[in-house]
Amino acid sequence: MSLRIASYNTHKCVGTDGQRDPERVLSVINALSADVIALQEVDLRLGERPAALPAKLIEAETDFRPADLPRTGPESLGWHGQTVLVRRGTRILEAEGIALPGLEPRGALRLTLARSGADPFVLVAAHLGLRRTDRRAQWARIARELGRGGPAPALAIGDFNEWSSTRGFEALTGLDIHAPGATYPSRAPLGRLDRLVTTPGLRVLRMGVFDSPLARRASDHLPIWADVEGLQV
Repeated sequence: MSLRIASYNTHKCVGTDGQRDPERVLSVINALSADVIALQEVDLRLGERPAALPAKLIEAETDFRPADLPRTGPESLGWHGQTVLVRRGTRILEAEGIALPGLEPRGALRLTLARSGADPFVLVAAHLGLRRTDRRAQWARIARELGRGGPAPALAIGDFNEWSSTRGFEALTGLDIHAPGATYPSRAPLGRLDRLVTTPGLRVLRMGVFDSPLARRASDHLPIWADVEGLQV
């Protein structure tokens, strides 16, 4: 069996029309039909960084719950603007925030997840920096986190902010990098900024970019999804 993993940079729920609308972001999330979704830019950037995507709205309008993770501020949804949504029925065995190196504050989320009757797997959700020098150092840290689970299958997914298809991933020797397609800017996508990385033993059966008129309005990124085999027994 396979598990659908997705990633979506919500741009603080501000769409390409300049309007902040969390409900249309949730409509896109529901349309992904994913089991686990990594989200970026779920909090505002000012003050104590209150949530742009309210947890109560997520629980009311979706079948997901936000993972219990460290939060940047008392009213934040995420850690460094990120959270992971898991569909009800998915167990979260461990969850932690990881500070990433670099000029600007960046972080990643590391979770150990399991479905009923399945072995656990490791998920690292990340939103990497704008400078390639920083991203290389951040990838070195993420690669260590992917290997920290021993033989457990592991993957990383998120907004990697990398325009190149060949440069910047030197730390990922032995891992598979998957780019489902162009995701940014959402109105006329050119950059494959949103990707996933898998450890040996995992197989991506299908992957894609979710593109719809609503998705092109809801955020400046389009979401990605991948059906991954090897995460369940």
